[in-house]
Parts: sequence; structure tokens; C-alpha cells
Amino acid sequence: MRLLDGIKNPSDLKKLNASKMQILCEEIREELIRTISKNGGHLASNLGVVELTAVLLRCFDLPQDSVIFDIGHQSYVYKLLTGRAERFSAIRVKNGLSGFPRTYESEYDLFSSGHSSTALSSAIGLARAKLLNGDQSKVIAIIGDGAFGGGMVYEAMNTIDSSLVNLIVILNDNSMSISKSVGGISQYLLRLRTDIGYSNTKKIVRDAMDKTPVVGKYLMNTIIKSKAAFRRSIYDGRLFEEFGFNYIGPVDGHDVLELNRLFKNIKNFDGPMLVHVNTIKGKGFAPAEANPGAYHGVGQFNIPEGSKDISDEDSFSNVFGKLLMELADEDSNICSVTAAMKYATGLNFFKEKYPDRFFDVGIAEEHAVTFSAGLSRGGKKPVFAVYSTFLQRGFDQLFQDVSLDSMDVLLAIDRAGLVGEDGETHHGLLDVSILSSLNSFSIASPCNYAELEYWLREFSKQKGPRAIRYPRGREDTRLRGYSPSGDIFDLITKEKAADFLIISYGRIIAEACMAREKLVKSKIPVDILKLNIIFPIDNNAIIKASGYKNIIFLEEGSERGGINELFLKRLTDIHWKGTYKAIAISGYVKHGSVTELITDCGLDADSIVKEIKNWQI
Repeated sequence: MRLLDGIKNPSDLKKLNASKMQILCEEIREELIRTISKNGGHLASNLGVVELTAVLLRCFDLPQDSVIFDIGHQSYVYKLLTGRAERFSAIRVKNGLSGFPRTYESEYDLFSSGHSSTALSSAIGLARAKLLNGDQSKVIAIIGDGAFGGGMVYEAMNTIDSSLVNLIVILNDNSMSISKSVGGISQYLLRLRTDIGYSNTKKIVRDAMDKTPVVGKYLMNTIIKSKAAFRRSIYDGRLFEEFGFNYIGPVDGHDVLELNRLFKNIKNFDGPMLVHVNTIKGKGFAPAEANPGAYHGVGQFNIPEGSKDISDEDSFSNVFGKLLMELADEDSNICSVTAAMKYATGLNFFKEKYPDRFFDVGIAEEHAVTFSAGLSRGGKKPVFAVYSTFLQRGFDQLFQDVSLDSMDVLLAIDRAGLVGEDGETHHGLLDVSILSSLNSFSIASPCNYAELEYWLREFSKQKGPRAIRYPRGREDTRLRGYSPSGDIFDLITKEKAADFLIISYGRIIAEACMAREKLVKSKIPVDILKLNIIFPIDNNAIIKASGYKNIIFLEEGSERGGINELFLKRLTDIHWKGTYKAIAISGYVKHGSVTELITDCGLDADSIVKEIKNWQI
């Protein structure tokens, strides 16, 4: 029997000695690799926090003590050790465990997290509440180095003071992001290193070693080899201490004994404390250690061979990225912007060819939006490629810095609509509601690669706020032959008059067309109004639609504030008297495959057919 099978809750970890803890960690890694190879998920980040998570839960008293993960995609080990090991094989599968912390899943999950840089704010609030309640138990926030690119972390750190005696922050530094994403910190450390006091001390030590016979040169070489670690320890500590933390580190995040000693000691210390832990992303799986970026989020893979691709070659993201690079050949003012997602959004092609016009601002979507506005004001043509779910973080900047002054900014909104296994925090269901509320944006929603290429070319020539939204992954093979008309909308109809009109856009057009075929076979004529530019709504589209008695609007996005609501308002403005129904998404959608979720939301062809047949009765 595996040790892992005997861990029903964190208290069971206290029964294990150091050697058994090490065996347990090996078992956890085997379970992670085996399960994620079948289900997909975040592999490298979880392999990197095995010892850190296991020893942390062993030393503290959960659920009295509280653990909060930033982003949360590195919480798989935590799930395994907090009573969910028996369900772990179904992680990211419909009706199975989520790949992120979810409050409905366990008492140990305190927040349903999924976006970066939020954990410290949550932890400070919870720590304050505990103290007000007379509760001295600890609040522990685990934050990756990449999260320090988000400004929210610094807003939170600005509120740290010595009264937060129950707060512990663990900085999980896997050397993947901090030097790149936190350029200001790097410059701050550089200034400290070039301080005159530091320089004078270094000279004194060097001179002394040169004058020391026999061992002087050996000692000097030893000092040179260790000075990088020495500087990091001294100066990172000074930085965080200036924000009000008591700093400890760096600590080896894979040394069970060292971590155990550390956590047992600091459990009794008064905070606020920041523990700097160094980990190796992908630890224990050679392909992931060699290329942690490729194994950050993976699909299914064969364990001996590993995951072959950093991103799917055949995808909307890469079609977009390659064409944008070509457009940049023709227009030297085109620039690309990403928030730490160059591979995932297809901008790696642009970066390779035009590095001077490529800008990765780190995990800082708010800054990316306003930065793009600044590029526009300077005469450039910025294209900000961003996941729909992450664009939500920049709403105020979209309003004030782009929309208000009609800046020449093009948004390439990736992962629009249902994204599948990452669930509630990652579905792209709000971008249409957000952008249409700002009035100034033109929004295109292509259904296939050909339309994406057409509208990207068209929008690259236009000015003002524009957005192109497209789904995750590959085009639907059912839409592969659909050629772009170049019109704002297309009416798919036959000569025989139809009482029913389906209105939709994007990839759901495939379901609409399939439903139409089935309905026609049942002697129910149906036409389709396919919106290519979904906002602003074209007057001629309203006029065309008003000629039908019954309209059903299909929208893979939020029902509230969606195009379906705006379209209905426009119809009522011209006193249309027909019957109108909308099938859109209301509430929060959990994880599952995209196909499963489309069916659950009633947007699949069979559900549409059933709706219209029942309607006809």
C-alpha cells in the first residue's frame, strides 16, 4: 500500500518521519505525472511544489491554519493531501475535481482562485479578520515569483505592518519569471549592489585576500562562486523588509529536513513573515525540468515520450500570430503586446522576427492596456493579444485609456467563449459584455481560420478601438469550407420562406448549421443570420431579422449584457412583434470538455432542434 493512500487529511502527515516523507513525495510525483498525462493540466508547477506543500501541511494545523494559493494551478499536491486523493484521477474531468482551488470542493479551499497576484490581498484580509475575532491561527499565502509582476501584490504589501502577527507569505521562486517580470525589483537590487558601501567592502575583502598567503586565492575563488547567492539573500531580504516583512531565505524548497525545521520554528514566530523558497519547476520529470515552459499547461501525453509541443501548431492562436508577423512586414508601426503569454497567444513568431516591436509586460494586464494606449498616442499600432478571462482585469483601463479617447488599439482576444477543463475562472464569457458597454469598440467574431485572417487584415488597416475574438484550439472542421464574405453579416437562406431565424456568431455557427439541416429534414424551414461584426449591430441586420416571426439567438457568452440583449432592444425599438428567445450562458460554468459544456449550455445542434420543435408546438 502506498503511503499516499493512507493520507486522508493533513493531520496524517504528522505521523510520518523524514524518510517516509521523502517516499511520500516520490509517490506524489508519480501520481501527478500519471494523472496529468491522461487528463492534461498544470504539470511543471505542481512537480516543483511537492516537498514544499507536503512539509507545510505536516507542520501547520489545518484547517485551523489557513493556506491560500495565488492563481491556484499549483494546488494539485494540496488536493492530494487534503482528503481528495481518491478523486484525483478525475481532476479536470467533468464532475471531477477542478484544476484550481474551489470553495465548493473542500473546506480546505478558502477562495476560488484562478488569476494571478490576488493571494496576498486575500490573506491580509483573512488575517485581519482572525485577529479581530481573537484567533491567533496562521494565514499562509503561497505566491509564485511571476505574480510579482502584478501591481495588486504591491498594493497589498503597502498595507503590511507589524500587527499582522499571524501572516506568513511563502515566495515560491522557481527562477522562471521574477527577473523578467519584476524589472523594477531587479533594478532596485542592482542599485543596492552598486552602493558605495558595498563596493568599498568588496575592495577591502579582495585586497585582504590577495595579501593572505597560501589560502587567500582559494578563499577569494570561494567568495566569487557564492556571491550571487549571498547577494540574493542579503538584498532580496532588504527589499521585503522595507515593505514590513520579516524575511527568511532563500531556502531549498526540495529539502524535507530543512523545510521541516524551518516551518516548525516559524510556526511560533510572530509575523508578518516572508519565506523565500527556491524550487525547480518540473522537478522529478526530466522533460519538464529541461523545458518547464512547455510543461506549464499540457494536454494528454505519452509519459516516455513527453509532451511534444509548446502550443498546438494547428490553432487560432498560431494562425493569428503568424499572420500578425506578416502584417508587420508590411507596416513598421505594428507592435505586439502580451502579458506573459507569448507562446500561448502565438506571439512567439512576432518576437523572433521583430523583437524591438514585441513587448512582454509580465502578468500585468491593466498596464498592458494603458501601455498600448501610450504606443497608440506615439503613432504606433499596438495589438494586445490576451486571453478573454485575463482581459477582464483591465476593464477600467479599457474605458478610460482606450475607449474614452478612441485610441488606435487592436485587441486579439484569445480563448473567447468556453475554454473547457480550466473551468469557471478561465472561461471567456464576459469580453463581449464589457466591450459593447464601452460603445467605441468594433468587435469581429470569426468562425474559422479564413475569417480570422480576413478580419485581422481588415482591422489592421482601420483605426480606433477594435477587437477580434476567437476560441481556444482548432477551427471546427464543419466550418473549414466557409469562405469569408467580407460583409458585416451573412444571411444563410433558401428560396422558401422561413418562420424561424437563428442568429449567432463565432464557432457556434457550426451547431446552428447542423441544427438547420436537421430541421429542414423535418419540414421546418429555418434561416441563419450569421454576425461577422457583432458590435456595433448593423441596422440592415435588424431590418432583415424583423421580417421573421420567430427568432432564436445563440450566444457562447454571457446572457446579461450580451449581443442577444442588444439585438432584442433594437428590434423592440422598431416595434417588432414576433417571438424572441435567447440561449446564452447564465451563471458560472464548471469544468469539462468544450463539447460537453456546449451541450450543457444548450448550444449544441440537438438542443437547438429540440427548442425550435417545442417552440413550434
